[in-house]
Amino acid sequence: MNWDDDSTAEPDARLVGASAEGDDQAVEAALRPKDLSEFVGQEKVRQQLDLVLKAARQRGATADHVLLSGAPGLGKTTLSMIIAAEMNAPIRITSGPAIQHAGDLAAILSSLQEGEILFLDEIHRMSRPAEEMLYMAMEDFRVDVIVGKGPGATAIPLELPPFTLVGATTRAGLLPPPLRDRFGFTAHMEFYDPAELQRVIHRSAGLLDVEIDPDGAAEIAGRSRGTPRIANRLLRRVRDYAQVRADGVITREVSEAALSVYEVDSRGLDRLDRAVLEALLKLFGGGPVGLSTLAVAVGEERETVEEVAEPFLVREGLLARTPRGRVATPAAWTHLGLVPPQAAGPGGGGNALGTGQQGLFGA
Repeated sequence: MNWDDDSTAEPDARLVGASAEGDDQAVEAALRPKDLSEFVGQEKVRQQLDLVLKAARQRGATADHVLLSGAPGLGKTTLSMIIAAEMNAPIRITSGPAIQHAGDLAAILSSLQEGEILFLDEIHRMSRPAEEMLYMAMEDFRVDVIVGKGPGATAIPLELPPFTLVGATTRAGLLPPPLRDRFGFTAHMEFYDPAELQRVIHRSAGLLDVEIDPDGAAEIAGRSRGTPRIANRLLRRVRDYAQVRADGVITREVSEAALSVYEVDSRGLDRLDRAVLEALLKLFGGGPVGLSTLAVAVGEERETVEEVAEPFLVREGLLARTPRGRVATPAAWTHLGLVPPQAAGPGGGGNALGTGQQGLFGA
């Protein structure tokens, strides 16, 4: 299986959420590929990373520092573990939010072995003092530990064994340029196309000992939002349905019935996504409408709508964020089987993105 951010929204625990919590993490560990040859998708990243690692092995040196960016669930953690396996090196895993002081980072760095892989998830959320200490550690394999305070403080240089830092971020733009420039290899993870997700699903089905036909895999892939983590989660739910209500074989019909039970529609929208679209279309005529008003209409917090529901709706071309507010696109009306109003008055009208939009004060 191939596999977060500063939002103040609650963790996305939905079936189609891209974060991994609780049991998901244990299942992911069992389904993760162990080397680059097993890793599905991200062909350019895979080829480039293979060259970087092979060259390092031939030189007998540690690999360059690696920065992986992209949405949650696309494979950043998996690739970090593959890097460790390919380099035959141990891996240390931590995250940016866990490093709040330079001393926290110094303690981790000083205990690394030569050639060890340090995986730093959500690196953009690391504290600024720790970030500045990391500059010297990455470039010179040395840190200065400050002992004492005030005029009597002393900097003690501490030599570090060569190591490889693998940083993962969902928001590469939040990394300061001095830190970004110290990574020898930078890769951006793209969303998967349905054919790649079908390969992920077939591989995972084999590991889970589930029988699935190509049509069943295609149906799950089409509802997985281009994300392997979601594809594997949906596969497990469809497996449960096939086991209880069918003969254990996952076909297209079984997949459709199972995902209907879990309220995941043909484009991967769930209850929250559809609630946002329905409120926008039925209550506000397609918009524009303010985010706070839209959140009240669906009974959710503003941050939940903005950080959890909207990114996928925007990416699917169903909703647009404009200076005047949220606006539905023609595709949103089509997807929900609704007909947009032909005329729009102030504050509403289904003329998403300018389909016959009138002026603000009428004709």
